[in-house]
Amino acid sequence: MFPNPKSIFYLIIGIGLLLFQACTPEHTMTTKPNIVLIVSDDQGWGDLGINGNPYVHTPNIDRLATNGVQFSRFYVNPVCSPTRAEILTGRYHPRGGVYSTSRGGERLDLDEKTIAEIFQSSGYKTAAFGKWHNGSQPPYHPNNRGFEEYYGFASGHWGNYFSPMLEHNGEVTQGNGFIIDDFTDHAIEYIEKNTDQPFFVYLAYNTPHSPMQVPDVWWDKYKDAAIDTTHRYADKEKMDKTRAAYALCENLDWNVGRVVDKLDSLKLLENTIVIYISDNGPNGWRWNEGLKGIKGSTDEGGVRSPFIMFWKETLKPQIISQLASTIDILPSLMDLAGITNPYEKPLDGVSLKPLLTQSEEAWTDRIVYSHWNGRVSVRNQNYILDSENQLYDLSSDPGQLQPVAQPSGAVFSELTKAKDEWINSVLSELDRDREEIFPVGYNDSKYTLLPARDGIPHGGIERSSIHPNSSFFTNWTSTSDSITWDTDILTSGKYKATVYYTAKPSAVGSMLQLKQGTNEVSATIKEAHDTDYINVEYDRSPRDESFEKDYMPMEIGTIQLDKGHHPITMKALEIKGPKFIEVRLLVLERLD
Repeated sequence: MFPNPKSIFYLIIGIGLLLFQACTPEHTMTTKPNIVLIVSDDQGWGDLGINGNPYVHTPNIDRLATNGVQFSRFYVNPVCSPTRAEILTGRYHPRGGVYSTSRGGERLDLDEKTIAEIFQSSGYKTAAFGKWHNGSQPPYHPNNRGFEEYYGFASGHWGNYFSPMLEHNGEVTQGNGFIIDDFTDHAIEYIEKNTDQPFFVYLAYNTPHSPMQVPDVWWDKYKDAAIDTTHRYADKEKMDKTRAAYALCENLDWNVGRVVDKLDSLKLLENTIVIYISDNGPNGWRWNEGLKGIKGSTDEGGVRSPFIMFWKETLKPQIISQLASTIDILPSLMDLAGITNPYEKPLDGVSLKPLLTQSEEAWTDRIVYSHWNGRVSVRNQNYILDSENQLYDLSSDPGQLQPVAQPSGAVFSELTKAKDEWINSVLSELDRDREEIFPVGYNDSKYTLLPARDGIPHGGIERSSIHPNSSFFTNWTSTSDSITWDTDILTSGKYKATVYYTAKPSAVGSMLQLKQGTNEVSATIKEAHDTDYINVEYDRSPRDESFEKDYMPMEIGTIQLDKGHHPITMKALEIKGPKFIEVRLLVLERLD
């Protein structure tokens, strides 16, 4: 019996439709791997159990490393914002204009395209949770750099880790609980809502960066712990700071475990690349496997970072000894996801896929560069030429204990030449003397946040700390005092102005004015809000940064802002009592 021709026809049509659907971009996108990129803050190479530290408990991260790929020679930058810029762009941070960690020097140039923009253009959902540190005001804000969802803080560090003031997609909000747990909660919720399409989640934690605020449940495990005092820098070690750092590292580990467990329960683990990395060396003198230097140093201890990549059943467990760097993360993920860079600027990094997949493709030895504040070190597979042009043989002296007395002319010449060329070709692009002006009223954003960090005090007003990132203005006693923000108004129009402040009862009745050129608005302080420093009982080691207070929002009113480079000035028209308000933040909401 022959088949019905009509049945054959419909069968062919059906097969054709299935093949067509399989070839459509929507279908292709669902096969792309999800990516969860986790970055810790000030966690050194030695702050993990997997790297030999017997005093810190990190079983979840250790398990990721054991079951995934570990790099034993992976390099970041000596401080936060340059590393984060290189993660975002795959390009050396001087090319992106990053030269500082605050007051605008941390901002990533607007002509640089980010990893979020690249993956978003290929159909990915994109979200960032935690510390940003590459520009606070739009269009430098993460929501304007490819991240559809953002929850965290855009500054360099934060002064309170317990239900702090944060922001959600540009709007001020209140955190819920311990900050790392809170960021993880939001990341997990986002993952749960986006299981039907590929996602890129940037989970940028802010610990064990100081202040060393630790919840009791973690601190109690370490507060009386015996800690190694025989390591290289034991005489400089602050024991409670070390204990707090380890407690914070264990909290990080617990949260990493939560993320991985959630991916597993959602049956996403086989199609998700999980990366774990720190942004620089340890923020204190503690055990670091004998490596020279800590955070801020271009030596091994300041820039050698854990780098773990886990992709269940796709990447085989291995330890890779070849050199790699933050600039390699973007090209590697693009290669693994089958994405081509849609933008013109070339990447400085290279894809690590041949190493990750144990390909037989030849791997060329390379040179890795480390820079901070004018200091540059370079290293190849065996040697480092430090910032003072001393040569060390890392294969026999990984701790840089003794420079090579009579270095090989060929090796010394190669690294010296490479350093000079990098300084002249890459570092020369960095403008450390540029004028930092803060944009207001970007067309695609409703809110602009102007923290005290970006303001300039005049008269007797003082900053609460020499470290500006999480500071507030205090000691305002005279009507001749003022605060200014050097701003570039991008869109003329009406803006609602809100100040976050504290004030003693004696300041009630004082009058505040906000002024731009001839435009002004004023308001009377109607409510006292005088708080002590908050959550100081969780500081386990003395802090250098500013303490935080509980700041109250007060709507000043609506002000017209004219387009152009115009400073915004905050003044006291009248002061009742001995002191005026303390100022943490000015929020401008575009109304037009």
